Amino acid sequence: MNPDTLFQVANPLALAGWLALAFSPLAPRLAQRVAGLFVPLVLSAGYTALVLAFWASSEGGFDSLANVARLFESRWLLLAGWVHYLAFDLLIGAWVVRVARREGLPHLLVLPCLAATFLFGPAGFLMFQAWRLSLRGRAGGNAGTGVAA
Repeated sequence: MNPDTLFQVANPLALAGWLALAFSPLAPRLAQRVAGLFVPLVLSAGYTALVLAFWASSEGGFDSLANVARLFESRWLLLAGWVHYLAFDLLIGAWVVRVARREGLPHLLVLPCLAATFLFGPAGFLMFQAWRLSLRGRAGGNAGTGVAA
C-alpha cells in the first residue's frame, strides 16, 4: 500500500465521523461512539503505525520550522501529519457537540462551528468558544461554564 491509497482511506473515514456529528441529534450516543471514540481510535492507530514505521528513517524534527519542513518531505510522515489533524479535529468536533448538548445549545447553531472545525481546526474551536461566551453574556452567565467537559 502507498501513502496516496491510505490518504484515500483516512479521509472518508474521518468524514463519516463528521457526518455522525452533523446528524447527532438523531442518535446522540451512536454519534459520540463513532466520532468521539471509534474513528479517532482507528486514525490514532494508523498515525502511530506510520510514525513507528517511518520516523527513524526521516530527516528533520520539531526544533525549527526548517526541520519541520524537512520532516514532512517524507510522504509517509506527511500522511501521518494529516491523519493527526483528522483525528484531533474530529475529537474537538465531538467535544463541541457533547458540550453543546449538555448546555442545551441549539444544534443548528453548532453546525457552523463543526464546519469551521472540520475545515480549519483551531478556528472552529475558537468560534465555538466565542459563541458560548456570547450566549453566556446574554443569558446572564447561565449558558455554560468553562471549557472542560
